[in-house]
Amino acid sequence: MSSYQYPSRPLSGDNIRLLRLLPNEDEAAPLQCKLRNYSLQKLGTRTHLYEALSYTWGGSKNPRSISINKQKLDITRNLHAGLLCLRDRSLERVLWVDAICIDQSNLEERKQQVQLMAKIYAKAHRVIIWLGRGTADAEGALEDIRLAANEELTKSSKEEMNQQAILSLLQRPWFQRIWVLQEVAAARHVVMMCGSMEIDGYAFCLGLKSLKLSYTSSPELQTLLSITYLIERAGLRSKYTTDSLERFSLNVRNLAELIDMFHTRKASDVRDKVYALLGMSSDDPGKAGLQPDYNISWEELFQQLVKFVLGKDVSVETSSQRAVIKIKGCILGLVSSVRRDDRQNVKITSRNTAYKLGGNTEWTFQASAKPIQERDVICLLHGVSKPTIIRLSLDGPNRQHSFCGTSYLSGTGKSPWESHKIKKNMRP
Repeated sequence: MSSYQYPSRPLSGDNIRLLRLLPNEDEAAPLQCKLRNYSLQKLGTRTHLYEALSYTWGGSKNPRSISINKQKLDITRNLHAGLLCLRDRSLERVLWVDAICIDQSNLEERKQQVQLMAKIYAKAHRVIIWLGRGTADAEGALEDIRLAANEELTKSSKEEMNQQAILSLLQRPWFQRIWVLQEVAAARHVVMMCGSMEIDGYAFCLGLKSLKLSYTSSPELQTLLSITYLIERAGLRSKYTTDSLERFSLNVRNLAELIDMFHTRKASDVRDKVYALLGMSSDDPGKAGLQPDYNISWEELFQQLVKFVLGKDVSVETSSQRAVIKIKGCILGLVSSVRRDDRQNVKITSRNTAYKLGGNTEWTFQASAKPIQERDVICLLHGVSKPTIIRLSLDGPNRQHSFCGTSYLSGTGKSPWESHKIKKNMRP
């Protein structure tokens, strides 16, 4: 069988490809599929009758093959396992799967389709989250979560449930990836699958809340609440979306806040740590030339990002996976204590009489991927409307200022600028 060849002309406009997963009564039979072009404009503002798959690619070693239009296409083993579980015995299934529906070897097409992904997931009839192959423990964990959502677990049965199996399920790679944020933030209906077991996304979140598990034991679980919040709200989103050919965005937060909250999440390509968030940003990075482009290096993208967040007056120098950022600003004070709930409430000891903070004051920050710590420095940088956190580190032979993301406050006033510069070293 010859290898599948994508059309030489890349997709454009609001055109996408959809995967037709053909039925088979034999669960072990090879996967037979067809690809067809499709316009997201066809049904106007309504959702479309295709399902969008949210999953992790998994390792590229020992790929498996599927047949598309009677030609062979290699895909990862995790995706292959997911398609086997999704295949129906009698009915064709229509899916959007990025690894198949986008010609990954065509950088221009990747760039164009990545900009459409928020709309693709928003237009889908539902989003299916594939957590990976099923095991007895994983499928038992999903069943316990379902029972908890239905309040069917008694006090004694809660004590008997396999809590470690649930925590292990929540540490699967899907929960750590950065692309999944946009995929569930856009979804109108979410279904979660692990092997042959599936559960409604809202029920999944309701069950986790009912179980009241502690997530402090593992760093991988610290960001769980942000993803379950997005899944839980899927059913509350409008079934109608804008049909404009102009920029489509989910308008979750501005780009700087999104990066602060999610930059520790994982991506196979480091550039996707920025590109995966563009469709959720409430500002318009595209106006500043910040848009998916896999022809540029991470260093070039990083410089564009810093200038977009901190303004054109900032100086950025990159070398050997390290960046030096120079910008004028003033120090407002030091963090003297931190109290956390779903946000970060910090007490600040002021050392800047110009701000007249009165020695000690308390401000509230949004949740951050890297929590604020005592002794962190709070600065207001020139041209930036909200304060920035700087953390001192001992990285290397000399003490340096190390950038710890841009966290934002509410209700801060303006003050005269001091003339000194703040230098920050940051690993891209």
